Amino acid sequence: MSEEPERHPDDVQQHLRDVQELLSRQRLVEDLVLRQDMPRHDLVEDLVHRQHLAELQHRLDELHPADIAFILEALPLDERLFLWNLVKAERDGEILLEVSDAVRESLIETMDPQELKAAAESLDADELADLAPDLPPEVIQDVFQSLDTEEREQLRAAMSYPEDTVGALMDFDMVTVREDVTLEVVLRYLRRFDELPEHTDKLFVVDREEHLRGILTLEQLLTNDPETLVSTLMRTETIISFEPGDDADDAAQAFERYDLISAPVVDSEKRVIGRLTVTDVVDYIREETEHEILSNAGLREEEDIFAPVWHSVKNRWGWLAINMVTAIIASRVIGAFEGSIEKLVALAALMPIVAGIGGNSGNQTITMIVRAIAMGQVEHSAMKRLIRKEMGVAVINGVFWGGFLGVMAWWLYGSWSLGVVMTSAMILNLLLAASAGVLIPMIRTRFGRDPALGSSVMITGLTDSGGFFIFLGLATIFLL
Repeated sequence: MSEEPERHPDDVQQHLRDVQELLSRQRLVEDLVLRQDMPRHDLVEDLVHRQHLAELQHRLDELHPADIAFILEALPLDERLFLWNLVKAERDGEILLEVSDAVRESLIETMDPQELKAAAESLDADELADLAPDLPPEVIQDVFQSLDTEEREQLRAAMSYPEDTVGALMDFDMVTVREDVTLEVVLRYLRRFDELPEHTDKLFVVDREEHLRGILTLEQLLTNDPETLVSTLMRTETIISFEPGDDADDAAQAFERYDLISAPVVDSEKRVIGRLTVTDVVDYIREETEHEILSNAGLREEEDIFAPVWHSVKNRWGWLAINMVTAIIASRVIGAFEGSIEKLVALAALMPIVAGIGGNSGNQTITMIVRAIAMGQVEHSAMKRLIRKEMGVAVINGVFWGGFLGVMAWWLYGSWSLGVVMTSAMILNLLLAASAGVLIPMIRTRFGRDPALGSSVMITGLTDSGGFFIFLGLATIFLL
């Protein structure tokens, strides 16, 4: 058996550069051939083309599916599709699972139903469930009919659970043993496998009805007398297991807290129906992190960086429209105090500072609250306590930094009263930012909404309008 070459994190960047160089070289040579007037021109062009195709295909055959997915995501659409056509058909399914949703859509659009069916049939039931939402219904129906009874039930089960549950993440590839056999019997049983399922660090001990009885680690299996019964060694206490309806966030926290590699998934009657592995959990955490980053920026979905212009516009314009409305409100607040600004020009120079620092402080608060909600550390009952705490932080920051800016305004413009207004406005806007930073995600969560979606846009709009109103209002009352 040939060993898989060792991969380093930086290798994928080098692979991308190599592929881009090969693509560039192909275009250059073919352009030169086209410009040359030579005998048997078509034959020369065909030979050059075949040579570059063979070199590219050889390079792709050596790469891991995840590396190919990374390269496809980093290429413009025409080069991506050209490279995709060079990938061996038996690897299509693995690569489609690795690419982002947006890029997967562009690849699937180029494949005919038979190619899609072949790619889907190369996957396990849990993997197929991940790919199924992106496939045409007729392809899914054909694939479903080609599965055996057990695989159909597994696929139906995997597709029945919401995306954010353990059932949507679990796989069905696992090893179970009985408690009334010896370790020698277990070892003989394992030798019948061509290879063990990935991340097999423990075996699940079950009875004849598949009820979970205990856990047997590979360490126990390998370091004890082969004549020892499984029931003697198996661990029955503090077994961490999950049910398919459990929240995926809770499962991810358990994997982190207890350093798990795999864990059984059981039904309501404690029958083992699957397992959850660290790979499933890491993929989920990565996807949730990307979703949160996009949501904070007001993006509805992951976007292919080389997507058509109109697709990108549709993905972005929702929260841009909201941002425009908040900007108009802020401008109207400023417009309401035009007379004050005309009388004291210093207000125009100082008011962006109040709004900017308020927005930054609000984003800090909202980021902490959204993270705490995602980690399951915050209940709705804690809202008042969190508001009090964040407002305490805002008062201290407002006094310190507002006092500093007040002194600076006094020094620059020779007006101690302007300095007092600056300090007061800073404290009040930071208090507004703190309360909004807690309330926005908590209220969205209360109504079943994503607490991160558009939070940055909302908090910035609020602190801009509020900061301008507070600062200019105080200046109008006390300085003019």
